[in-house]
Amino acid sequence: MNDYQSHNELKYKPRWIAPLLRNAAKDHPIVVLTGARQVGKSTLLQQEPPFADWRYITMDDFDTLSQAKSDPSSLWAGTDRVVIDEVQKSTELLDAVKVAVDSNYGKYRFILSGSANILLMKKVSESLAGRAIYFALNPMTLGEMDNLPPTNLLEILFKAKLPLEGKVKPTSTAPFTQMWKGFMPPLMQLKTSAAVLRWWEGYMTTYLERDLRQLSQIDSLPDFRRLMIALALRCGQILNQTEVSRDTGISQPTVHRYINLLETTCLMERLPAFAINRTKRLIKSPKVMWIDPGLASFLAGHYDPKSLQSSREAGGIFESMVYLHLNALAQLLIPKPRIFYWRTTTGKEVDFVLEWGRKLLAIEVKLLNKPKFSDIKTLKLFLNEYPETSAGILIYGGDEVKIMDEKIAAIPWFLLGQ
Repeated sequence: MNDYQSHNELKYKPRWIAPLLRNAAKDHPIVVLTGARQVGKSTLLQQEPPFADWRYITMDDFDTLSQAKSDPSSLWAGTDRVVIDEVQKSTELLDAVKVAVDSNYGKYRFILSGSANILLMKKVSESLAGRAIYFALNPMTLGEMDNLPPTNLLEILFKAKLPLEGKVKPTSTAPFTQMWKGFMPPLMQLKTSAAVLRWWEGYMTTYLERDLRQLSQIDSLPDFRRLMIALALRCGQILNQTEVSRDTGISQPTVHRYINLLETTCLMERLPAFAINRTKRLIKSPKVMWIDPGLASFLAGHYDPKSLQSSREAGGIFESMVYLHLNALAQLLIPKPRIFYWRTTTGKEVDFVLEWGRKLLAIEVKLLNKPKFSDIKTLKLFLNEYPETSAGILIYGGDEVKIMDEKIAAIPWFLLGQ
């Protein structure tokens, strides 16, 4: 088996987001599905009903790309249910989609998919304004890997209910093994460390040499890779672009442009600061979050789980694994809760704050086996500052749910996926 094989050769595992896509396609003429390369977008759209029966068109095919430029509407001649994949490669196509939808109200249904965040691409967002609904597919969660339905943990917590105390049997391996390997669907089939490393190496080569060059002019691929390494070493930390520029020797404007590209290609996100200021001065800079902890581990030079376990980056990469699962669960709520972090200028920090309407959820992440009372200090501070917060949660590396305070519980990280 080739380590870098396509999704089509792997057994499909249903994705949690699929029912939302189906419902959205009933009500909206255009549904946009974005996500990083290899997270499983094409597989989902080719396997999930009803999309599996729609006409599937990919801009990865050169002839189709030429047709999209010369006579785009001919691509869906004879059908009104269309999936267009890798749509970022032919933004001209979007004007034709817009015309089809506007001139035949209610007739057409389009799913547009791509490995670029189309909301961040000006031409695309202008063409689809008011016509499209957007989703992002993350790498797989633990639950999706195990064919489990999504947990309703976030809903329960937003209702100010804490989970029951007690030991929980994990379905997964130890956190270091999983966060080192990563959550991209093709990785599930790989059994050896060498195979995993080869896969990530191939992924990086494809991304740097093909995807990036199609999207933007990169002055220097070595510079870009050096920036990625610098940001991987800062996973879970507050982004200081001046410091990154100094450490990499890359100019600040170029650092800014390259970070925008990493966000546009869905590999990294800037987690915004929670900005409702009450009495304390708050930090406003975003935090660096990689969408897959395995990618951050690889870029940071950790080529086995033990190397990651003993590193200073381990806590931030563990945080990114929790973020992946929070993101996937948040997307299942309507509307999707917004995710922030909170930090005061004196260094008090809560790793994640989820805002859903007028409800808040505070989440602290600690890479430890047993929670202590001192680990919930900042959660208590946040709950005191924002009494409307439904609950405070400490997510950690153990296997027991423990009630720590009236509105605070410690829960094992793997409960986000089972």
